[in-house]
Amino acid sequence: MASELCILAYSGGLDTSALVPYIKETYGYDVIAVLVDAGRNRNLAELKQRALGAGAVDAVIIDAREEFARDFVLPALLANTLYEDKYPLVAALSRPLIAKKIIDLAHERGAKVVAHGCTAKGNDQVRFDISFRCLDPTIRVMGPAREWGMNREEILDYCAARNINVPLTKKNPYSVDENLWGRTIECGELEDAWAPVPEGAFTETVNPKDGPDEPQEVVVTFEMGVPVAVDGVKMPLVELIDAMDKIAGKHGYGRVDMIENRLVGIKSREIYEVPGALALIMAHKDLEDLVMTRDLLRYKSGVDTRMADMIYDAQWFSPLADALRAFVNETQKWVSGDVRLSFFKGNCTVVGRRSPNSLYVESLATYATGDEFSHESAVGFIQLWGLPMEVAARRAQGLL
Repeated sequence: MASELCILAYSGGLDTSALVPYIKETYGYDVIAVLVDAGRNRNLAELKQRALGAGAVDAVIIDAREEFARDFVLPALLANTLYEDKYPLVAALSRPLIAKKIIDLAHERGAKVVAHGCTAKGNDQVRFDISFRCLDPTIRVMGPAREWGMNREEILDYCAARNINVPLTKKNPYSVDENLWGRTIECGELEDAWAPVPEGAFTETVNPKDGPDEPQEVVVTFEMGVPVAVDGVKMPLVELIDAMDKIAGKHGYGRVDMIENRLVGIKSREIYEVPGALALIMAHKDLEDLVMTRDLLRYKSGVDTRMADMIYDAQWFSPLADALRAFVNETQKWVSGDVRLSFFKGNCTVVGRRSPNSLYVESLATYATGDEFSHESAVGFIQLWGLPMEVAARRAQGLL
């Protein structure tokens, strides 16, 4: 009688490679390893062979780059999402997509069990568990890495004993997760919050001091909030993000070193390489400043922050997230135009912006000839605006 199937969210890294034999040995399930390519994955054929070599009955590679860009990255960009004002939610955005693809395949193959390789200290266990439950409340969700009690060195030994070739060694302990929107690096010597990040941890950005000695200006064009062109060259979103990554990374822009408040209640030191993501968020936010009213900008800013927290906190599939995304989409109908960015030695600065929907009117803002602002209206406006405060002051001073 054939064993029951377990669909494993597989990355090709240390933990998920070890899970292939562990699930079979411990629970008796045959494992189908599923790698969802959300961008920046390299050597996919090698990763597939690693899963099969570890004992998977099948290894499936799903190209989800376009879907990730359209349905996950773009909504996050439209909401300018930065967790704790720093992190563009690289891994957090990919987890609901991966969960969706895992559940789809489970339905296709008739599997009643799904699994992930997240540890008990991480945020991703929450994102996977909740996403799986939202997508199919009847399916069994397993997180064996929370239960097996092995540390990183013991997992390396476990893999070595089963002839599983993994890229990590005891001398190279970084744990890396990457996709179209950026790259995360953690573990090893990075856990010392006082120590600087070794240069070898970075692969997508040059050291800022080694960047070009001349700044580079780049014009990003948006249509209803969506970035559609770089320097006048139209391109699909996946290609555009990649192009911005390369430009910004060449100038050493996009490194984030932060102490992050994890959902599970601990602080962790997190390192991110997110050159294209940070540059696009900066450009998009600046264009919004040009075309939105003050009240809308301030209200949306609160929604943006709430969206960032919800994405981080595993609430992508919640009713509130659906409603907030609808609000954000409504705000984007005027967000069309160009933003000019300047990259230089690790910095990115907005140096120009324009839009056919601009609310900046030079004849109202100017102090030079051609001023059309109604100066005579200012006195009456000030009197009425300050009237409540003046009345309160008169009362406090016994003048009423």
